[in-house]
Amino acid sequence: MLRGAAVAAAGPLVGGIAAGSAAASSAPNAATGPFGSSGSFGSSGHCHDTAGLGPNVLVFDPSMADAAIQAQVDAVFATQQSNQFGTERFALAFKPGTYTVDINVGFYTHVLGLGDSPDDVVINGHVTVDAQWLEGNGTQNFWRAAENLSIVPPDGLERWAVAQAGPMRRVHVKGNMTLWPSPPGNQWSSGGFLADSVVDGQVESGSQQQWLSRNDTFGSWTGANWNMVFLGVQGAPAQSFPTPPYTTVDQTPVVREKPFLTVDRHGAQHVFVPAVRRNSTGTTWAHGRAKGQSIPLTSFHVARPGDSAATLNQALARGKHLLFTPGIYAISSPLRVDRPGTVVLGLGLATLQSTHGNTVIEVADVDGVTIAGVLLEAASAHTPVLLRVGHGTSRRRHSADPTALFDVYARIGGALAGGAGISVQVDSNDVILDNLWLWRADHGLDNTVGWSVNPADTGILVNGDHVTAYALAVEHYQKYEVLWQGNHGSTYFFQNEHPYDVPTQSAWVHGATKGYAAYKVADRVTEHHAWGLGSYCFFNLNADIYTDRAYEVPDTPGVVFTDLMTVCLNGAGGGGILHCINNTGDPVQNGFGTFNMKSYANGAGTV
Repeated sequence: MLRGAAVAAAGPLVGGIAAGSAAASSAPNAATGPFGSSGSFGSSGHCHDTAGLGPNVLVFDPSMADAAIQAQVDAVFATQQSNQFGTERFALAFKPGTYTVDINVGFYTHVLGLGDSPDDVVINGHVTVDAQWLEGNGTQNFWRAAENLSIVPPDGLERWAVAQAGPMRRVHVKGNMTLWPSPPGNQWSSGGFLADSVVDGQVESGSQQQWLSRNDTFGSWTGANWNMVFLGVQGAPAQSFPTPPYTTVDQTPVVREKPFLTVDRHGAQHVFVPAVRRNSTGTTWAHGRAKGQSIPLTSFHVARPGDSAATLNQALARGKHLLFTPGIYAISSPLRVDRPGTVVLGLGLATLQSTHGNTVIEVADVDGVTIAGVLLEAASAHTPVLLRVGHGTSRRRHSADPTALFDVYARIGGALAGGAGISVQVDSNDVILDNLWLWRADHGLDNTVGWSVNPADTGILVNGDHVTAYALAVEHYQKYEVLWQGNHGSTYFFQNEHPYDVPTQSAWVHGATKGYAAYKVADRVTEHHAWGLGSYCFFNLNADIYTDRAYEVPDTPGVVFTDLMTVCLNGAGGGGILHCINNTGDPVQNGFGTFNMKSYANGAGTV
């Protein structure tokens, strides 16, 4: 979505806590840091680092005074509310119990309950994402998360007005929920992802352009804009694309949920890895504890910023899993994940930077690996691949125990100049991709964004067969943004923006073709299915830039796209998208416009 101003000045605290409230005013003096003079845990009235997870994981328990917890939470938000490209990272972790607090969730802030069930941690208050820091524009509310807790809003309304990379997972909202910012302001929003969650009341999408709900249960849903997708959701609206644009698929074909951190009544910490489910609806926890495996935290290397690639690889070689505590990690050589079933889990949007043009993570062609909750960043002039799963095409199947990526994000530019060829490459078969945002930055800090400043070719290259993607968002890459070369693949919800900053048409052609398709299925593919796709253009240099098509696929009976659309957001003289898919579909160009297509297969489209 058109992002508006790149970075605005911070506004007042908003959402669950009004600026100037007693809770807000009780935050520690900024001169001593957000956690008081100690800068860490352990002093009277502060949370205790009982989990051994370092100074940026705030662990709360019910014995603490609510006012003391509120002060800590407010202090984090005061730091993170508008800190879009800052270096601070935080996790706010709540042990089982009940808390009367309001939690405003800013950038690089991860709110998590530590119970076996979401109902083990009860927040009598709000867990809020709003957008008053950007005058009501929620389209830049990136890089934050909430999971594994129950929210009881005292006014009956939970607000989660996020953009990309703002997932909510495994949450029970005991009330209604709205997905767009509060007044005043333009109230735009551009998300989003909600999974394994229950909303007892109504979900209101408001200004959200697009959204994926997967394996949820709703009392009801209201609202639509461009592309709303429901997959395995109880209480979802009926299929009706494009009027309104609801894409509803009854069952999720194959998925396992993201692993999560727990603490038992004896204080022992574990990471719970949910089991694979097939043809599922609703949550994993509605009828008791989810099925899966609990791994003691003692089986993990708990990484801290400053750990070298050599240290992390030594831990992996000893058979350890990896838990990245919040922070930024300089990774100078690939982290090699070779053991089946290895879990690599980040807290607090842990950021792994490729500092020497190296792949950040290389996963072997083995069963059951998890990569979750990490932001991968190009910190050198050219990194050929940031994350790779498998090494070349293989006939080995992993359907019984697939590798999965959850909440994995890539960033090229924005915080620092850098370049990449491919952000994510999937060579293994049967991989599950669950909420990926791969982003060549369109805005950021000075000297970090530009056609030749943060070059990046392709967001994701899929060579493996039977790969399934849920919530795939890929934006602003300079060639094919998605290049899918494996067979029998499927995508449920795709969100895309073409690069804003194309300087001239001649800079963005290949052969006789203007631009690049956002989603390209290779000519040799015989079976591929996709549901609920949106591709948008906003060519902002007034340079009359066109791309011939948004989607490009082989015309064969096994390749079927369902519920796809294009949007033009730039004004006259900007250019546009000439066809929706292949050479079919009306143009959207030189002014706001949308085009919807119900289906495309074997050379024929249905509008």
